[in-house]
Amino acid sequence: MQYKTTTGEMGKVFTKLTVINRADQILTENGIIPPEQVRSITLENVLVDTGATTLCLPPEVIAKLGLRILKEVNVATAMGIGRARIFRDATIILCGREGTFECLELPGGTEALLGVIPLEALGLEPDLRNQTLKVLPDEATDTYLTIL
Repeated sequence: MQYKTTTGEMGKVFTKLTVINRADQILTENGIIPPEQVRSITLENVLVDTGATTLCLPPEVIAKLGLRILKEVNVATAMGIGRARIFRDATIILCGREGTFECLELPGGTEALLGVIPLEALGLEPDLRNQTLKVLPDEATDTYLTIL
């Protein structure tokens, strides 16, 4: 199955995804806060970037979601090695799939990026020719999930 994404430049895939604060979801599941207090945001035109490792979000999105910092790390960027902060418990939903991941704070307030770790974990593959995300099968005998 393929999900049509926003048309962009040739050879690029853009998608819409929802990001939710997983810690808020847990508080709701435990009856501590009502569901309407769960912080979430839907982002349009997120670049699917196979050169990025993980989910990358601008600082203002991380602040709105109230994500908690996990650690600070060195990252390789087009401008060289720099420092960036990693935040925990960002649940993402796209193409009918859901998972919780760490996210890297993008310096300079650039647009969000979706990297290879969430793509692989969710069984999604960019189709650059058609500018879509292809949903890999997860049926009983035909599944992208492996244990070898």
